[in-house]
Amino acid sequence: MKIIAFDADDTLWHNESYFRETEKKFYALLESYLPEHALAKELFRVEMQNLELYGYGIKAFTLSMIESAMEISEGTIELADIQKLIQYGKELLQMPVELIDDVEQVLQALHGRYKLVLATKGDLLDQHRKLTKSGLGKYFHHIEIMSEKKTLDYERLIRRLDISPNDFIMIGNSLKSDVLPVLALGGTAFHIPYHVTWAHEHVDREIIHENFHSLTRLTDLLPFFKKKE
Repeated sequence: MKIIAFDADDTLWHNESYFRETEKKFYALLESYLPEHALAKELFRVEMQNLELYGYGIKAFTLSMIESAMEISEGTIELADIQKLIQYGKELLQMPVELIDDVEQVLQALHGRYKLVLATKGDLLDQHRKLTKSGLGKYFHHIEIMSEKKTLDYERLIRRLDISPNDFIMIGNSLKSDVLPVLALGGTAFHIPYHVTWAHEHVDREIIHENFHSLTRLTDLLPFFKKKE
């Protein structure tokens, strides 16, 4: 039986747009130090520098905002502004979970016919919070919250699921994290782009592979799987 795995953030529910809104608050708070494009460049540099230590998620992002603000201001930023950055992070952690259009329709249609897996990366506590709030947990046979989504991580997941790579199908919004590693293992990948993509997830080359499919929306999956039955 083939297993269909779904990414979570920006595949099942909205996520990156909330980060963008918070970044705008960060730029506004520090506008007296640097123009927006320079602030964005510095924040991204610090995020990438911290990725190995902090991983992904809101907590890591909040720490990187604080560190960036301290470096940009050369240590002169007011304590009240640091407190604002902490509050921005807390607000992100309390954002509602807003499902992407037609998510539940698609999961209902596939559930029972295939084993469904949630395969996402990020902060363990926050991802469990979002899954609980989403109400989608009932559709998934297995939940995998990964610290990274590289070929080795998918290889471990496939081994835990006790299937061969050619029985593994991954659906997600990131070419870098949801598509390329799965194709490298011999699996199948569906790319459903989100309207905003974090710079770290950008892929600047065209992907041509017999197991790769690029779709516009989640409901485009259903005719494909109906056809394959």
